[in-house]
Amino acid sequence: MASSQTKGAARQGTPADGGKTFFGHPRGLATLFMTEMWERFSFYGMRALLVLYLIAGGPDAKAGSQGGGLELTQGNAVAIYSVYLAMVYLLAMPGGWFGDRVWGPRKTVAVAAGIIMAGHLALAVPGQATFFAGLALVALGSGLLKANISTMVGHLYDGPSDPRRDGGFTIFYMGINLGAFAAPLVIGTIGQQYSWHLGFALAAVGMGLGLIQFLVGTRHLSPRSSVVPTPLAVAERNAWLRKGLIWLAVAAVFYTVVVATGHWTLNWALVPITILGLIIPTGVLVRIKRDKELTPVEQTKVSGYIWFFVAAAVFWMIYDQGGSTMSAFGETKTADTIFGLHFPSSWFQSVNPLMVMALAPVFAWAWLALARRSREPGTMAKFALALLLIGASFFVFMVPMGMASDGAKVSPMWLVSIYLIQTMGELCLSPVGLSVTTKMAPAKYASQMMGVWFLAVTAGDCVTGLLSIAGVDLSGVGIIALEAAAAAAAGVAIYLSRKKVVRLMADVH
Repeated sequence: MASSQTKGAARQGTPADGGKTFFGHPRGLATLFMTEMWERFSFYGMRALLVLYLIAGGPDAKAGSQGGGLELTQGNAVAIYSVYLAMVYLLAMPGGWFGDRVWGPRKTVAVAAGIIMAGHLALAVPGQATFFAGLALVALGSGLLKANISTMVGHLYDGPSDPRRDGGFTIFYMGINLGAFAAPLVIGTIGQQYSWHLGFALAAVGMGLGLIQFLVGTRHLSPRSSVVPTPLAVAERNAWLRKGLIWLAVAAVFYTVVVATGHWTLNWALVPITILGLIIPTGVLVRIKRDKELTPVEQTKVSGYIWFFVAAAVFWMIYDQGGSTMSAFGETKTADTIFGLHFPSSWFQSVNPLMVMALAPVFAWAWLALARRSREPGTMAKFALALLLIGASFFVFMVPMGMASDGAKVSPMWLVSIYLIQTMGELCLSPVGLSVTTKMAPAKYASQMMGVWFLAVTAGDCVTGLLSIAGVDLSGVGIIALEAAAAAAAGVAIYLSRKKVVRLMADVH
């Protein structure tokens, strides 16, 4: 992996490594690449099993499939899955805050990896209580890790002007997709065909390997990753601790009363979380928009950014059902053989990361080629295309749903085709959204706006969660058609409003 000495290897803020590099990048990138790859391996492995485990043995499970799950209905399983994903992205904001103000990025990532590993081990213990405790720990650890490990990648370079920076993040992104691709093939197979809990235990092993890799390779990281940028003063720390303990005590008393009076159901946990997942993103955007310290131009950019935020929330609302609604369809109504090869339905979760790795370079080349001819679509046009594609994917989804209505099993290529369309939409929206977020962020909120972008995922998943909790059958053709139409309509609205939003974007192009 390491090459010979290159000029400027020991740049400002990066440790000296005797001239060795990782594909021409600081050696610390190899540490972070492997840590993130194993973390994503554990995360996507558990994600591939989650809905399948929740419905296993229940009324919506596949006939003859492995039992031993929580025997929930598909509606409840989708609600839990949606709330779980929403919390992962919601917790990315306080996770970044913890890295900035309490422990520093390096310590926060190490602690986060330990929490994630503990969560997967809890999932490996049979029982509903340990399952939900494990799910909460994985969500908490993932939120703590998400923002801080990306921050440490940035620390390896000499600021935004370092010509290696974009390439470094590209390599790092490949680690994410390598882990996401391999996880369903390994963890999914073991979990589905042998033991759910052994699968969850393998996810813990994956995160453990990532933690070991991180601790061994910390000497290659930038010294800045150990620094707490804006540490809390003692009085401020005590105030935060006091508020946290008060809210924890209030929640403990409230839920003790609910349980003691015999009123406890799962919705007492799911409903408050999904409502918070909608209130918090809205509140954060309103607070930034009303900040009187922003310049008039920054205020205008925030108004324009809200368009992108809402569009992204609609996109993720459908996209993230790839691991819930579509996963359940793949398990119960899709043939499990292709070209004579038998495979577990969890393998469908490897399709998206594989397509991302295959298509991302093609899209990057296409945008560059169009830019040379001054014909590259603008940011609004790319968002509109993403929404039209995600809507089209669900319009296509209606076809196999209709074919399977009489109990027949449909070809796996239907789901592969739908994931392909969704991946194309993702590549039009996700990297573009990250870029426009950094460009339109007010100076005061330069770091926090990346967390705001992740809150769009939270909002979209919370809408799905609330629909499931309310009893809406997300596997019905009618609701699938409604979601597809809503996404397509949002895409058309974005495109027709592009000139207005471009004016709000001011000098951002």
